[in-house]
Amino acid sequence: MSTRRQFLKTAAAGALAAHSAAQSRRKPNVLFIFSDQHRACSMPGEPFNDADAPNLARLAREGLTARNCISNYPVCSPCRGILLSGRWPYQTGIIDNSHPLKESETSLGEVFRRNGYRTGYIGKWHLDARGAEGRAWRPPGSRHGFDEWHAWYNTNPHFDKSYTFDLKTRERLQPEGYNATLMTDTTLDFIERHGDEPWMLTVAWNPPHPPFLDAPPDLMKRYEPGGLKLRPNAVETVGRAAYGPTDWPARDNLQGYNAHITAIDREMGRILDKLDETGQTENTIVVYTSDHGEMMGSQGRTGKRLPYDESCKVPFVVRYPGAVPAGARTDELLSAIDLYQTMCGLAGLDAPVHCQGEDLSSILQGAKRAGPEHTFLMHIEKDHASGGRNHPAPIFRGIRTKRYTYAVGEIGRWCLYDNQNDPYQQSNLVSRERHRGLMRDLDGVIADYLTRAEDRFPLVTLRARREFSGPRTWVNI
Repeated sequence: MSTRRQFLKTAAAGALAAHSAAQSRRKPNVLFIFSDQHRACSMPGEPFNDADAPNLARLAREGLTARNCISNYPVCSPCRGILLSGRWPYQTGIIDNSHPLKESETSLGEVFRRNGYRTGYIGKWHLDARGAEGRAWRPPGSRHGFDEWHAWYNTNPHFDKSYTFDLKTRERLQPEGYNATLMTDTTLDFIERHGDEPWMLTVAWNPPHPPFLDAPPDLMKRYEPGGLKLRPNAVETVGRAAYGPTDWPARDNLQGYNAHITAIDREMGRILDKLDETGQTENTIVVYTSDHGEMMGSQGRTGKRLPYDESCKVPFVVRYPGAVPAGARTDELLSAIDLYQTMCGLAGLDAPVHCQGEDLSSILQGAKRAGPEHTFLMHIEKDHASGGRNHPAPIFRGIRTKRYTYAVGEIGRWCLYDNQNDPYQQSNLVSRERHRGLMRDLDGVIADYLTRAEDRFPLVTLRARREFSGPRTWVNI
């Protein structure tokens, strides 16, 4: 028996080695995972963070972390539109939630499909028009290039109420369980079935998006609210003026937020294990990020739609053994508008000419070159926000550099933060005379972005209009 066991073990090892060799000769798989509302400062190793995420920590050890990854528009649908189209909101029409991704857009899935990949989408979609979820089943020609289409709807209730559709029968499916786990079950099946062909799979989990307190009960028990750390710029209770009809206790919600992060980390572990089991780890690019962050009491706020780091700075980790250096970090700027081209670059594909960002794949693979000097920030519309136009987050446009965050509201300059010397953004420099020249320069950068992004924002007040002489026709607000 021992001889037979040894023979079987040797045969299995040989088969796995042959499979791995075959994998190394083909196009790399691409696994693009993004969650909803996971802020960068709640990643492993960050200060004032209690969320336990060992599998994300593993991914970072085996790959590269971009420490300055920015959500250009920290709201669900607009950022998803940027990620999947490579274009700015006014170019796609996705200027707030409940605007659809048009069939005319060449999506990330379509580019990979045209290049010989089996493509799939699993998880929260959030790119249909309001009221369209009941018609969410769609034929192959209207799946934005994704061969396998498992879009989920009603995902904010995290247990038992989310639904998807059977691809063949069109039957609505509403299984019981935690929706991130259900999405991961389908992910594992996809990985298992397509081990012998190049594939590109997008997985979009809903957690840690609110409601925060419906996280898995076993994980809620890990976090006692009274012992959780708040960031230095956070308040214990977000008042009604900045939240809604009731006060919002930060530590109580942080308990659920952390539990949801640990829950999706558990799902990440299942996926990484499946790649190992099927011999696909070495030939699979794994990217993890989020569409935006969560204020969680910082600056006296909750939610997103703001230029502060808790809202717009998101995780970014990429693993590609042999191509991306393990355990590396970069402080170069990377933002949502760059991810389409960058993932094409990592896979060796040419990105479409419509893309508005930059291919930063060489930086992720260890090249010592400078990244973008700045990226565009925005909040365009809030008709579909909680509370609609009464939502407390102002409309703005702004700039994020590695050092500064600058934003201009509808009535003039709003905020300027020196993130190098003030990492928690507690000292607004916008009224400081010595920074006037810097703000003039950044006004010009915003103006250039407005033109390139076909953005209709009226940039400056009358005073700023007098100070800036550029090619734009300024609107006196």
